[in-house]
Amino acid sequence: MILETERLYMRELTEDDFDALCMILQDKDAMYAYEGAFSDAEVQEWLDGQFARYQKWGFGLWAVILKETEELIGQCGLTMQPWKDREVLEVGYLFRRSCWHKGYATEAARACIAYAFAELKAAEVCSIIRDTNTASQGVALRNGMIKADTWTKHYRGIDMPHIRYIKKAEDVLHRL
Repeated sequence: MILETERLYMRELTEDDFDALCMILQDKDAMYAYEGAFSDAEVQEWLDGQFARYQKWGFGLWAVILKETEELIGQCGLTMQPWKDREVLEVGYLFRRSCWHKGYATEAARACIAYAFAELKAAEVCSIIRDTNTASQGVALRNGMIKADTWTKHYRGIDMPHIRYIKKAEDVLHRL
């Protein structure tokens, strides 16, 4: 276990999580910000990408487990992401559609942000969110992030405007 909250815990993903990931990544409604569901090969590529992140950085997207049922209900974690001309530390989250609107993403992301500041000594954490993804924007705002800037990413043959929300460690320290 890497992190624990009131209702959830997070751990590294494993090959055994493939089917649970498919429930998320192959749901066209859950994946609307990515322009559609993933194939089996794309799910495996996503999973392999997390393993590579764990090796390179010591972190990545983690499996979010609901304590009550021991089910994998989503992913949340920290990744290095390209933003304009640099890499930034991002907290990202993606949950099974049946688990939306229950506060799980906010709860998990809040724990990851705290981890980034306390364990990684990060100066800033961001969330890079497609401009049409108002639910994820709400998670960022509930976690005290503010809009910083915008950038258009090109993915799956489409130009996708994104907003970068940020939270700085110094802002957290000033409130203590």
